[in-house]
Amino acid sequence: MNKLDAYVGKTVLLSVLAVFFVVVGLDVVFGFIAELDQLEKDYQTKEALIYTLYTIPRRIYLFIPVCALIGCLIGLGALASNSELTVMRAAGISVPRIVMYATKPLVMVVAIGLLLAQFVVPQLEQYAQSERAMQQNGGKAISARHGYWYREENRFIHVTAIQPNGVMFGVARFDYDNNGTLKSSDFSEKAIFQGDHWILQDVRLTTLEKNRSRVQEVSALRWNTAITPDMLSTIVLLPDYLSISGLYEYSNYLVLQGIDSTPYYFAFWKKVMQPLATVVMVFIAVSFIFGPLRSVTMGQRITAGVVTGLTFNYTQDILGHVSIVFHVPPVVAASAPIVVCLVFGVVMLRRA
Repeated sequence: MNKLDAYVGKTVLLSVLAVFFVVVGLDVVFGFIAELDQLEKDYQTKEALIYTLYTIPRRIYLFIPVCALIGCLIGLGALASNSELTVMRAAGISVPRIVMYATKPLVMVVAIGLLLAQFVVPQLEQYAQSERAMQQNGGKAISARHGYWYREENRFIHVTAIQPNGVMFGVARFDYDNNGTLKSSDFSEKAIFQGDHWILQDVRLTTLEKNRSRVQEVSALRWNTAITPDMLSTIVLLPDYLSISGLYEYSNYLVLQGIDSTPYYFAFWKKVMQPLATVVMVFIAVSFIFGPLRSVTMGQRITAGVVTGLTFNYTQDILGHVSIVFHVPPVVAASAPIVVCLVFGVVMLRRA
């Protein structure tokens, strides 16, 4: 039985790795082509290629459920084509046990994906986007086209580039009163984190008075704020690129600021449930193999896997927007496609 377990697991794992190589490789190529439209100033073909390479860990993580589904369809489909699954069933091996055989090697893939999402992807993405922003500005810190906005009570802040080591470039702050009237603004070439505060460098202050404005320039200015470099990484990156802990912390921060945190809570639950989604994709693959895809060609199995995987991803994305518009709890929106796929797989197996 251990040999059978290892044989099925090895077949599935090799198929999943092959699918990863093809799918992620194509996504990297298309991503690089898309970056060629962003060439500007110091950001040229070489820099676009380096930026794209930095995004590979993020692409690997995002494609885990889809690649697991397609890889299982290919691996188990090959066993079905050789009548090996039929022999297993005739020998008394149950379908749940076959699901377990196929799932075991993917536990390692899911574990690696979680490590990438928590420790590797946020750091590489932030560094890559910071470098790209600076290169697209020609090495200058001032830019309104590239950068990031966030709000802190009645203050709105725009940052051109944020580096993971606690350094910001091109920091603009706009202070409003409770009536929404602009009181003052300032611009700093650079800001450095000092443990519990920031030091703004080369600051130009503008204060709006009743009939005039007053401009003042200072070399350094202390900025006391609850924003830390870790929180800033959540501002730079899309929710899907953030770590699980970063999503949770920033969601709570937004709640304290009175800002809608639904997109970040949805991304948090989506990441938490990704291991379960991967297992459900394996279950769907088994239901396909024992059901309608038992005696079809490999091309048809791959097509079915691609369509199912893309439908799952798009459904999750759509439900993310639905949760924002209609105030659906993020945990419900993130888990709904998984539950539907699980029920669908059970129905398929019962019919088979």
